[in-house]
Amino acid sequence: MQLHRYARLAAATAIIALAVPALSKDAPTAPRYGSFGVDLTAKDTAAKPGDDFWTFANGGWNKRTEIPADKAAIGYGNILSDEAETNVRLILDDMAANPAKYGATGKQVGDFYASWIDEAGIEAKGAAPLKPYLAKISAVNDLTGLQTLFASVGYESPVGVGIIPDLADPTKYTAAVGQGGLGMPRDYYLLQGEKYDGYRKAYRAYIEKMQTLAGIGDAAAKADAIMALETAMAKEHWSPEQSRNIMALNDPQDIAGLEKKAPEFDWALMLKTAGVASSPKVLMTNNTAIIALGKIMVATPLQTWKDYLAFHFVSDNAAYLPKAFDQARFDFYSTTLSDVKTQRDRWKRGVQLTNGALGEAVGQLYVDKYFPSTSKAKMTELIENLRGSYQERISASAWMDEATRKAALVKLAAFEPRIGHPDKYIDYTKFTVVRGDMLGNAQRSAEFQHELELERFAKPVDRSLWAMTPQTVNAYYNPLANQITFPAAILQPPYFDPNADPAVNYGAIGAIIGHEMGHGFDDQGSQFGPTGKFENWWTPAAKAAFKERTAALAAQYDQYEAVPGTKVNGKLTLGENIGDLGGVEAAYGAYQRYQAKHGKAPVIGGLTGDQRFFLAYAQAWQTKLREGAARSRALTDPHSPPYFRVNGIVRNVDAWYAAFDIKPDSKLYLPPEKRVHIW
Repeated sequence: MQLHRYARLAAATAIIALAVPALSKDAPTAPRYGSFGVDLTAKDTAAKPGDDFWTFANGGWNKRTEIPADKAAIGYGNILSDEAETNVRLILDDMAANPAKYGATGKQVGDFYASWIDEAGIEAKGAAPLKPYLAKISAVNDLTGLQTLFASVGYESPVGVGIIPDLADPTKYTAAVGQGGLGMPRDYYLLQGEKYDGYRKAYRAYIEKMQTLAGIGDAAAKADAIMALETAMAKEHWSPEQSRNIMALNDPQDIAGLEKKAPEFDWALMLKTAGVASSPKVLMTNNTAIIALGKIMVATPLQTWKDYLAFHFVSDNAAYLPKAFDQARFDFYSTTLSDVKTQRDRWKRGVQLTNGALGEAVGQLYVDKYFPSTSKAKMTELIENLRGSYQERISASAWMDEATRKAALVKLAAFEPRIGHPDKYIDYTKFTVVRGDMLGNAQRSAEFQHELELERFAKPVDRSLWAMTPQTVNAYYNPLANQITFPAAILQPPYFDPNADPAVNYGAIGAIIGHEMGHGFDDQGSQFGPTGKFENWWTPAAKAAFKERTAALAAQYDQYEAVPGTKVNGKLTLGENIGDLGGVEAAYGAYQRYQAKHGKAPVIGGLTGDQRFFLAYAQAWQTKLREGAARSRALTDPHSPPYFRVNGIVRNVDAWYAAFDIKPDSKLYLPPEKRVHIW
């Protein structure tokens, strides 16, 4: 529901298989990329930095690099993700071969992974594993039974029920409900044109095919009805940019309030089924959509809802079924929507699944084997220099009044950084894994995670919990805890290299740290206080000045074209763009603080420290996307395309102009008065 955290993707989600040496406790003594941490062979010397800085830094790499057939994208982040998967595979193989070495947890992990790898066993079972779940759907004979399944683990629902920290008191949990239930991104149902007509036709065919594979009769007519139902739901859903509006999402209700606003739903039943009936209030996000979805629920024939549930159960679990199911899902979601032609290797998908089900059990071993203690020490210095840089920038801000400045500095001081791995790991003892029962294992994993949340629900919010595993190449800011988190797997070259030139670390991981800190002061995170409470700490004058600057940044991004015919959505991507801009400027300031302490950076390879800083930033976003994937992200992803995370940002940074002597006749040039400076 986009409430519990802001997760900034460090790179594209697809992964490229390359033979990259694993980072080990015995870290190399030289930077992995280039002589000082930047790959100069990636540059395009024909490009002028002031005309196209992304291409100047990455154009050579872009020309010589092809996206592999099984990937939607390729880039540095993909390489790191692949490396992490390779390292995790070594752990899983050892667990499967030597379960006694790892005890009960090792057996759980080994059995789960082995169940996935056993394709012959899955094929032999056919569609039989679906029968008890489809029978449960078939047995529904009224709205009570229907809504019971809506609120049950493992079944699709037009309204999701979840648990998040209370916006008014983030030390406590509260129940929350929000819109859901679509098989495609909302806009794919609504946008006009041949491209989207094709997506809708393909999705309707996919619905029919999945039902046919599952042995469900009258699949064509049911597919028509399901498609019509989801289209009606999509028309009522909030857009991605609307769903970023925390103020609009913040509609807490008691049971009586829910029943008054959306009386068609049996809220008492659904909350009880979900295990959160004890919550004194429920956060009703996407409230107008939920109200409309209630009306759609009662106006739709019960049989159509049952068919909808059956289709989605089959589709959601296609990967755990025979190849025909798995391939059909891949053909639609990966090939049709994202232009990916080839399925990923099964072991890689198995690593991903195991990370999802037993991630912290694997993560503990990953950290022991692959995360050097020196990384944490150097990251701590980087973070504190970033904090100091933000403090300087906020203190010197000309547009912020004294009262708001004081509150901002209090929040900055309260930032809690978490590096590498959690202090304590999840206990998976209660998760039952049955070797050879892949679908059952997947369902029991979801149920285990849900029960874990319910155990926590009755207690104060545990600030030590992590939303990502240590082996995840990612980072995030949690506004409800005022925490920034950097898993071990992202703390590797090119983002972070203990042996690289400091300019490179500050330009790459430094800008990422600054980005995550910046989320505390973006258009959404700025509505949360130092403890994570949803509260206003702004004076009206400061808020107006902030909105003026952020609106100018959104207007810049509205002009950029993500793919032919589809522009970047400046409002949807505003929070991430604020994070990028503030992150680069704060990281540059932090780099100056580093030099003040350790001495001025030398010229290396003909490049000044400032030039190396900006090159490292640009190469951190070295990414190439397929058109289908790029289009999907442009419509749904709050992050701008990597190309504009570079070019759209540096043109607002004064230090970049000085570093590369950018003149007014350059294509990226903005007059000083047009450059946006927020933090």
